[in-house]
Amino acid sequence: MIRVGVIEDDPHSIDRLLSHLDRFQRDQGERFHVGAFSDGADIIADYRPDWDVLFLDIQMAHVDGMTAARRIREVDSEVIIVFVTSSPHYAVSGYEVDALSYLLKPVTYAAFEQEMRRVRVRLQQRTRRELLFTAVDGAHHRVAVADILYIESVKHRIEVHTLDADYAVVSTLKAMEAELAADGFMRCHSGLLVNLRHVTGTEGNDCRVRGGTKLPISRPRKKEFLSALAAHIGSRGITA
Repeated sequence: MIRVGVIEDDPHSIDRLLSHLDRFQRDQGERFHVGAFSDGADIIADYRPDWDVLFLDIQMAHVDGMTAARRIREVDSEVIIVFVTSSPHYAVSGYEVDALSYLLKPVTYAAFEQEMRRVRVRLQQRTRRELLFTAVDGAHHRVAVADILYIESVKHRIEVHTLDADYAVVSTLKAMEAELAADGFMRCHSGLLVNLRHVTGTEGNDCRVRGGTKLPISRPRKKEFLSALAAHIGSRGITA
């Protein structure tokens, strides 16, 4: 699954890019997780290095694409940036932020398809840590660790919740915790192991993860969890 961010302040341009993504997905058998943002300020406000590729408009009202790209590069050297612009001369500055290239508006499907093929080649050259596990039905699954939202102990089984699907797994939370110790996972509760990169905020005794799910933070673990979250955001996050 390729995680795609579209940052564009023109609704028609957003619709065009989303339509191209949908067509490419159908034609090429690819799978996308897509997020749309209406300004550069929106993408950097809660940025986590979770994206594979960003289609970034250059001219936007509050935070322009070039400024957003510079902020993103402070914490994410791997995400592929493709600028989308109506003025080709703006794209020259793309070298400053290691942009793959730029697309000229209005973006045709032919140009988009060619760019996505280049993106896919670049992604194939990158190694991503994956987790291999056995589901309760005996099937074997391989998922990218970065795609895991949280892991939950439910009665006598483990549920792995990812950006794309949920899996009932033959394992224990303790074993999962040991496996993911170096990947930014932290228990917020005795029965919950959370990927800190997907935590979007806290509210009282709850934490929110990407997608809007609220998870309880137990009192004995609250101090340690919030401290780990703060350290994670401080080392990898940015503010608008």
